[in-house]
Amino acid sequence: MVLLSAGPGDLELLTLKAARALAQAEVLLLDELVNPQIVELAPQARVVRVGKRGGCRSTPQAFICRLMRRYALQGLRVVRVKGGDALMFGRAGEEIAFLREAGVPVRIVNGISAAFAAAASLGVSLTHREHCHGITFVTAHTADHGEPDWEALARSGTTLAIYMGMGRIASIAAGLLRHLPGTTPVAIVQAASQPDEARLCVELRDLARTAPERAGAPGVILVGGALATAQADAAGARAAPLLRAASA
Repeated sequence: MVLLSAGPGDLELLTLKAARALAQAEVLLLDELVNPQIVELAPQARVVRVGKRGGCRSTPQAFICRLMRRYALQGLRVVRVKGGDALMFGRAGEEIAFLREAGVPVRIVNGISAAFAAAASLGVSLTHREHCHGITFVTAHTADHGEPDWEALARSGTTLAIYMGMGRIASIAAGLLRHLPGTTPVAIVQAASQPDEARLCVELRDLARTAPERAGAPGVILVGGALATAQADAAGARAAPLLRAASA
């Protein structure tokens, strides 16, 4: 059983190890946010779509786990495909534990997470030593649907990479403004590395006004001094409009 990271969407960013696993796959369990063209790299595989997306109808996690177990125990080469890096804010921990309990060995193939793809697109180092001493990855909502500890995050002195926050921009901005200067640079990148990528670079005080709530399409929010040199788009062509709505 392979837990495979599909990266941010650009299939050229897949690792060689990922490409080999896909070529050998007999069953492909495909997440919602994965580039659909990835199936072309798995010509032998039966494709089962097990989409999960916030705010939309999703395949129950327990059902996905049972599918993985069923196909793996049949002796098939099963590849569970997740967007970004499989170990970043997905349900990988639950799936690994479930499969190990069932006696199914799991091999993990890492990939590029959205924050790194966004940083490459913006042309910035998220750990620029003149601006910060690290990076903190955080989800915009906790398991109990509460708010992160924005004060602690602000005091960390790190670049913040905020995932799953596109529907909570106003509360994120309000929480951070209580502890960070309004001039703190912020960048949002949606669909990083993909042809329809969209970007926004603003100051924290302008975030809620410039980036409307419930922007729909997934994106990553980057906050901190390291974003000071980020460019929304050198030519201005791909930056507008930012914040694409989710597809109907």
